[in-house]
Order: sequence, then structure tokens, then C-alpha cells
Amino acid sequence: MTTHFFGDTAVLTGRSLRHITRSLDTIITTAIMPIAFMLLFVFVFGGAIDTGSDTQYVDYLLPGILLITVASGVSYTAYRLFLDMQGGIFERFQSMPIARSSVLWAHVLTSLVANLVSLAIVVGVAFIMGFRTGADLLAWLAVAGIMVLFTLALTWLAVIPGLTAKSVDGASAFSYPLIFLPFISSAFVPTESMPGPVRVFAEYQPVTAIVDAIRALFTGQPVGSDIWIALAWLVGILVVAYGFAMLAYRRKIS
Repeated sequence: MTTHFFGDTAVLTGRSLRHITRSLDTIITTAIMPIAFMLLFVFVFGGAIDTGSDTQYVDYLLPGILLITVASGVSYTAYRLFLDMQGGIFERFQSMPIARSSVLWAHVLTSLVANLVSLAIVVGVAFIMGFRTGADLLAWLAVAGIMVLFTLALTWLAVIPGLTAKSVDGASAFSYPLIFLPFISSAFVPTESMPGPVRVFAEYQPVTAIVDAIRALFTGQPVGSDIWIALAWLVGILVVAYGFAMLAYRRKIS
């Protein structure tokens, strides 16, 4: 049964990836908005923002830009899943001897691949803009691991509206709050500069811990407890999102 699941998931993932390669504008569009934010904040607002450190502003904000890249990219997962549901693809798959959950996993893995490509584009542009890092190979692997977990967690969240939305707009609109969340965190300015209630929210929401952990890894500084808080948030969100997504899927196909 396990072999059956992995084989079916591989075949369906290949199908989804072929769709992506035929519309590379999806990946490019996903990367354009974060790059635009990066250009705007570095070259327009960067000179007026005091981060309380000697690092370049592009170094400071890149972790937040990476999270925005994924948050904007996962909306396409909800969109593609919704179209498959409306197009009757799921009903056709149900008539075939394939593992049912492999259909969802194919969309999730496609999202992971597409978002990793978008992240690579954004990091490449950041280097062109002057981003520099003292991170060694182990630190880069840790950053990659965090981003993979973040992408999986948000993608499984995206699966839920993809299965339950009543319209295309409803399926993809869920990502807007996720894109906005890094702006109320330590991604662009230190939380100490925020007014009381906003500061409390910013310091205790998951994005701040994730951003601080990635920033410390990039700068070669001790990550402290941030990485464990970030991992706890990511694993928790992933488990809960996966559970609700599978519940919604079972109700949909029952």
C-alpha cells in the first residue's frame, strides 16, 4: 500500500509539474511581488528605517521577503486545486485504483517545488542588490529546512480553501492575510519601535520567531530559543492544517 501511495503521488506530481512548466509565468508572478517589495523598502524606505544594527537593510528584511514569497505562492495551490475540483478531475481519479490522498499530496509537492524555485529567484535578486551573509553550509541548510516546513504548513492551509471555496476568488483570497502578517512582525522594523498592543501581537505571532531565526542564521549569530519557537509554530500549524485538510477532503469525496 505504501509503495502504491508513493508511486501514485509521483505520477500525479509529475502531471502537476508539467502544468507548471507550461505556465512559467506562475512562478515569475509569484516572485515579482516580493522582489517589488524588496526594491521599494531597500531603495525608497531603507534609508529612513533604523533597525538598531549595522547590517545593510537588504540583509535585515530578506527573511521577511522570503516568507512573503511563499505566502503569495501558495495561493496558486488553492487556485489549481479548486479548478481540479470544479473540472471533475477528482471524480475521475476516484474511479481509478489509486491512493486517494496522493491527489492532495501531488498538489502539495508541486507547490513545494514551485515555491523553492521562486525563493531561489528572490535570493538571487537579493544578492544582486547587495545581500551578503556569513552563513556557512549548515546554516544555509537550516534556513532551507525552515522554508520547506513553512511552505508545507502554508500549502496545507491552502488546500482547505481549495477544497471548500465556492469561487476561484474565494479559493485564492485566503493568502492575503498571510502576506500581510510579516508587516506586523520584526520582518521590516524592530518590534521595539511599535506601539504597545501592536508590539505585543508582533512579538508573539509566529512570523517574528521565524524571521528572527532565519536572520540569526544568515548573520552567523546564535539563534537562541527563536529557532525552537519557530519550529514549534511550524510543526503545530502543519499538523493542524493537514488534519483539517484531510477532513475537508473526506467530506468532499464521500
